[in-house]
Amino acid sequence: MTPAGARVLEAASRLFYDLGIRAVGVEAIAEQAGVTKKTLYDCFGSKDDLIVAYLRARDGLWRSMLVKHVNGQEGPPGERILATFGALREWSTERNRRGCAFINASVELAEDHPAREVARDQKAWFLAFLEDLAREGGARAPADLAAAVLILHEGACIAGPMGSVDDAVRRAEAVAAVLVEQSLDA
Repeated sequence: MTPAGARVLEAASRLFYDLGIRAVGVEAIAEQAGVTKKTLYDCFGSKDDLIVAYLRARDGLWRSMLVKHVNGQEGPPGERILATFGALREWSTERNRRGCAFINASVELAEDHPAREVARDQKAWFLAFLEDLAREGGARAPADLAAAVLILHEGACIAGPMGSVDDAVRRAEAVAAVLVEQSLDA
């Protein structure tokens, strides 16, 4: 990616997340990035392609942080799946004050928008990641545990930023701990 393209993506990412995808025009992105609209289009082709690039970049950041956090966790079986909440807590503090960018994008965009596929792929990857952790941890029904943990993550990503539940990530983690313990009991 060119330096101008990187500035465009950085500006778009900040504006899309802070203000909403539909609320932000290419003019505002170009201005924030210090480029012309022509440069923006030369780099990304269209606003839709820029939205896809934004979500892919954000997904890459989340995956990197999550995997690093989980891989740094040692302990008894099941602890690695609970470590995902530590990653979520860190992510929420640093990058998630308005909730999940993938959920937000899915709400804003038409069903057939190409960025919706990026959002679906991100959630499918995360579910598979959780299932692998559940299997490695010895869960009797890893797919069921993974689905429940994903729902807890998503709920915390919504309830926390909305202010409807105090300390939503910690509370979701506490519920997940009970589920993990039940899942590992013989």
